[in-house]
Amino acid sequence: MTSTQTDTRPIDACSTDAFPIDAYLRRLGLARPPRPTSEALRELHLSHLRTVPFENLSVHLGEEITLEEKSLLDKVTEARRGGFCYELNGAFGTLLTALGYEVELLAGRVYDSEGRLGIPFDHLALRVRTADGDTWLADVGFGAHSHYPLAYGERGEQDDPGGRFRVVEAGPDPAVRGGTEPGAGDLDVFRDGEPQYRLETRARALGDFAVGAWWHSTSTKSHFTRSLVCSRITGDGGRITLSGHRLKTTAVDGTQETRELETDDEVLTVYRERFGIELSCVPTVRHPDLTD
Repeated sequence: MTSTQTDTRPIDACSTDAFPIDAYLRRLGLARPPRPTSEALRELHLSHLRTVPFENLSVHLGEEITLEEKSLLDKVTEARRGGFCYELNGAFGTLLTALGYEVELLAGRVYDSEGRLGIPFDHLALRVRTADGDTWLADVGFGAHSHYPLAYGERGEQDDPGGRFRVVEAGPDPAVRGGTEPGAGDLDVFRDGEPQYRLETRARALGDFAVGAWWHSTSTKSHFTRSLVCSRITGDGGRITLSGHRLKTTAVDGTQETRELETDDEVLTVYRERFGIELSCVPTVRHPDLTD
């Protein structure tokens, strides 16, 4: 069974002798930035989305998900895998800290298609301060989202290749006091007019997300246990997504092409050639009777 281990420490700068900065940057195809600037952050963010896929394969392969910095970094640099939000933003935040950025982990609750908020610690995102005095909301672990970090303090519309985004003060929370109180300083993130997730503004430690990671990797109510996904941004700004045997390619203009892969060998080839992931067997859905 998949289990989750945690590190309860906040993200701290790692020793450059122990931390695989160069290996991580090689995975991203980038040189080490001379300073932790906003421009460098934008490049790191986009390259991460292009090269490190958003995927939940560990859930279905029975692999242990460990919320500990070294394990997250090893998964990205040595195993050359991706992960879901806790893993991707956890690893990315550790890299940014080692490069000199000031990074804080923020907890989020994801909105479903009916506008309802998910569980506490449903999502992990990053608040990043740069050497030039800017503060950004960085998120390389939400699947289809912004290609670049969002300006954390900006309350107007922010255009991005991934859509039109807004970060706004949260409204009433239906789970608190009958839903009549304001959002207690929380922020709502919108994409193309639709709410994506609600963020707390209080900084958290990586270990705080243990329950969320465990729930999403084990619960029959989590969409991560009921479906397979492996997705990344393509070099031209489109997206490629493999869900089981279904391969979907989305062009920059939004047009999509979908085809069913007929054999397991085809699936393994796509994982290897399009996502850089070497697997010995095709993952099967953990709870197939509950797939949408």
